[in-house]
Amino acid sequence: MESFPAQNGGSTPSVDEDPALGLSQRAKLEILGAVLLGLFLVALDQTIVGTALPRILTDLGGNDLYTWVVTIYLLTSTITVPFYGKLSDLYGRRPMLMIGITLFLVGSVLSGLSQEMWQLILFRGIQGLGAGALFPIALAVIGDLFTPAERGKYQGLFGAVFGISFLIGPGLGGFLTDTVSWHWIFFVNLPIGIISLFVIWRLLPTIKRTGASRNFDYLGASIFTVAIGFLLVGLTNKAGTHLVNGLKVPNDWTELTVGGFILIGLIGSALFAFVESRAKEPIVPIDLWRNRTYASSILSTFLVSFGFFGAIIFLPRWLQAVRHESATSSGYLIFPMLIGLIGSSIVAGALVSRTGKYKAIILAALVSMTAGIALMTQLRADTEYPALFFWMFVAGLGIGPTLSVFTIVVQNAVPFSKLGVATSNLTFFRQIGGSVGLAIAGTVFGQGLAEKLQPALIPIGMQAVAAAPPDQQAALGSFLQSPALQNIDLNDLTGVGKSFGTAIVNASPEQLHPTLQAFVPQLDQAFANAMSLAIAQTFWIGVAAAALGFVAALFMRELPLRSTTGAPAPAAAGGQDRPRPPVPASD
Repeated sequence: MESFPAQNGGSTPSVDEDPALGLSQRAKLEILGAVLLGLFLVALDQTIVGTALPRILTDLGGNDLYTWVVTIYLLTSTITVPFYGKLSDLYGRRPMLMIGITLFLVGSVLSGLSQEMWQLILFRGIQGLGAGALFPIALAVIGDLFTPAERGKYQGLFGAVFGISFLIGPGLGGFLTDTVSWHWIFFVNLPIGIISLFVIWRLLPTIKRTGASRNFDYLGASIFTVAIGFLLVGLTNKAGTHLVNGLKVPNDWTELTVGGFILIGLIGSALFAFVESRAKEPIVPIDLWRNRTYASSILSTFLVSFGFFGAIIFLPRWLQAVRHESATSSGYLIFPMLIGLIGSSIVAGALVSRTGKYKAIILAALVSMTAGIALMTQLRADTEYPALFFWMFVAGLGIGPTLSVFTIVVQNAVPFSKLGVATSNLTFFRQIGGSVGLAIAGTVFGQGLAEKLQPALIPIGMQAVAAAPPDQQAALGSFLQSPALQNIDLNDLTGVGKSFGTAIVNASPEQLHPTLQAFVPQLDQAFANAMSLAIAQTFWIGVAAAALGFVAALFMRELPLRSTTGAPAPAAAGGQDRPRPPVPASD
């Protein structure tokens, strides 16, 4: 057995400090498999539900509420992440993980039984309450069972789980919706979840922190819930529209439900930080931010997610709107990125375990991510698939290691007693980074599309007026300058059989249809060109964010990976990370 300084001052770790003691390698691997299954539930749910939403909307109605099917899940699964991390440190991973899986399964069953839209929204919220536990506690469990020196071999599998879910989700969702019923996209979670729950209940020990206070910070929790709730709803509303004189107008940052909510969220977050700095048992310990390695890793993760989700999310949209691929096909066409992501996540984790070094791997990954997204700024309507696949592969190579290695870095840099809360903070900032990136990228895309589409339509409109019968020229000119064109929902122009030109024809008076019909190919080409340029413009956000993430990662210290799962030595005064020598093994 290895010997190292334990938290209690002895030479050998107690079971409270090292849950891996007494577990065989087989038991550890069985727990790992169960945890990965639980994680797969969450990852699959994020890809499978989107495919079925149009059918759900048709069956349940509630067109004005359906966006909340996604929003409520985002809210509950994000807000609860830090709570689960803290509670798992206080009461153990096993009960919190089992509670999370149980809530997720209950929410899944109830969602599948929903008969009205409000019921589905409510039950998706319950699903999110469970999902908030699965990812951070799953990562913390791996931190409990395996030492930082060997953890990389297993952390890389987490990136692979998400990659596989992206491959399976769209196809499985479409198959179940078309051949059975959309209800089964929720019921399919049951067998996977039950197996995971059983193995965790049977094998994972319940470890409580010795001497830990059970005084949960209810004031901080309340402020955090309100603040992050307003922030996420504000960011989500930015992507929506509202009606003005019957026309759909994109929500502006100055709207109360957008900028106002975000401002409330930021003020609330500042108040939360103040309360936490004085709490006896803070949910998010402020002193962790004095640790340079921890702080730089969290910031870099936030920026990577900001750039990745804010840019890459538009690739399926481009494939559907410009190349008119189906939703399922567009999901499979990002396969090259997933190959790069899955492969690099596994390889990077293995390299960290073999070499004990992680900083160079992270920096190389961020360079690859920056280069891949920079290549995507060259996207055009006529971009060939082989070139696009290569760009996606390069970006995926960079993204993969950030999903696995940053977790190892953070868990290695903090005391074992705070492993759960540190891991949950990493997950939380990854999710928040993606939400902020999506809101900003959506704004840049919308403005870019309008700026590039309107000038391209002017010469086409002039040609159409000139080609129209003399008695229709005035009416056609008036139509092309009317607000009616603003009411065309560009979000609906994605997928097989959708056409911007046809949408304009349908919006025009019937007598103008024959004239405009002849210009549909030109209108479609103008839209494809403008949309491609607008999406390419959003990729610059990803480039900038990835580059800043690289700069943030430069500030992390490369600490030796511990060869035990117990607590590291305290950080040096002033928050500096004092390197610790590797711990020799003793018989």
